Amino acid sequence: MQQPNAQPMADGVLRETASQTAGPYVHIGLALDIAGLPPREQEVWNRLAGDQAEGERIEIVGRVIDGNGDIVRDALLEVWQANADGQYQPRFDSDAPFNSFGRTAATVENDGEWQFFTVKPGAVALANGRQMAPHINLMVFARGINIQLSTRLYFEDETEANAGCPIFNAIESPTRRQTLLARRESDDGESGARYRFDIRLQGEGETAFFDF
Repeated sequence: MQQPNAQPMADGVLRETASQTAGPYVHIGLALDIAGLPPREQEVWNRLAGDQAEGERIEIVGRVIDGNGDIVRDALLEVWQANADGQYQPRFDSDAPFNSFGRTAATVENDGEWQFFTVKPGAVALANGRQMAPHINLMVFARGINIQLSTRLYFEDETEANAGCPIFNAIESPTRRQTLLARRESDDGESGARYRFDIRLQGEGETAFFDF
């Protein structure tokens, strides 16, 4: 039976239903506090490191910026990183010392800035034994983005490790590589040293994105 609101084409075939992008509705299920909803008993959010986590405490802050230079104020990010020993620990337990997976989101109240609190990751080895520089994997979701964008955050003060990282240096353009570097802003953030990592979706200074 033809749906009441469907618009048939000339040959009788129904037109494709209009699609809708993920944002900003992802906040309703994944960023409850920002969406104004009560928190769940156990929540994946922006504190990856508990009080007992080993390693250097750091705070990452940033904004997502579109091709017009405007701040994307409804962006949601998922982060995935190793612990200070270079090991991934996917423990979805609020009492665990460290959890490799977390989420954060831009907020209108904070001028579109997002942040997360963690420890500086250690170097991770590839299957062939080569070491990747300390890094954090990020996925970006927002209104107008149909498939999440994947990128990596490296640290500007890990010069030697970055120089030998096979993934970081797979990006041939030195200028493009610079878009993956988090800049150390302060040594006295809310949780240790504070780094800034702004993500530019398009235009001048566009962040390098990965296809994985």
